[in-house]
Amino acid sequence: MIDLYTARTPNGFKITVMLEELGVPYTVHRLNLMENEQKQDWFLKICPNGRIPAIVDRENDDFAVFESGAIMIYLADKYGKLLPSETKARSRVIQWLMFQMGGIGPMMGQANVFYRYFPEKYQPAIDRYQNESRRLFEVIDTHLKDRKWLGDDYSIADIANWCWIRSYEWGGMSVDGLDNLKRWMDEINARPACQRGVNIPPEEEKPVDDDERAKQIFKMVQK
Repeated sequence: MIDLYTARTPNGFKITVMLEELGVPYTVHRLNLMENEQKQDWFLKICPNGRIPAIVDRENDDFAVFESGAIMIYLADKYGKLLPSETKARSRVIQWLMFQMGGIGPMMGQANVFYRYFPEKYQPAIDRYQNESRRLFEVIDTHLKDRKWLGDDYSIADIANWCWIRSYEWGGMSVDGLDNLKRWMDEINARPACQRGVNIPPEEEKPVDDDERAKQIFKMVQK
């Protein structure tokens, strides 16, 4: 059994989508990021960085794993799915996973912060992160010109990148003209496991509007 500590963020969705794709049992523990629950001592013993997601594998001596990319590799190796074992094929998938971890995630995250969360709008920063995110979208679009998936087959690389790119509008970005990227996104959007995964944890019973949500997240990132 996997215990998953998470919240409704792109990095959190990477793990819920993957677990849904794997079809394995897991228990969701929703952390209240607005209340800084991820900084409490009990959670820091699981994830020293105080960030979600993190897992504890109850079948493996309560082994804890933090960092979303590391969790994905661990789960893929544990269950033998979504990551090839052949050296070159495995490397291709991990390269695109690192592309998300080192590029798509940080750049889109900063675009979200400066475009959506900061009360003052600093246009050079907005432009810088939106433009770099768009450039990374174009890299994927070019790569997908003659292939269906980022690796040889559907994998953790596709899940990781999709969980971020699907929210491009939140950071004021566009995928116009990127037909290969849009085709790839549509393919993943249609997968039942992906549809389920991005609704775990579910929306709050009393959802807030976008402006209020942005204000709440801004307060959280200042802590």
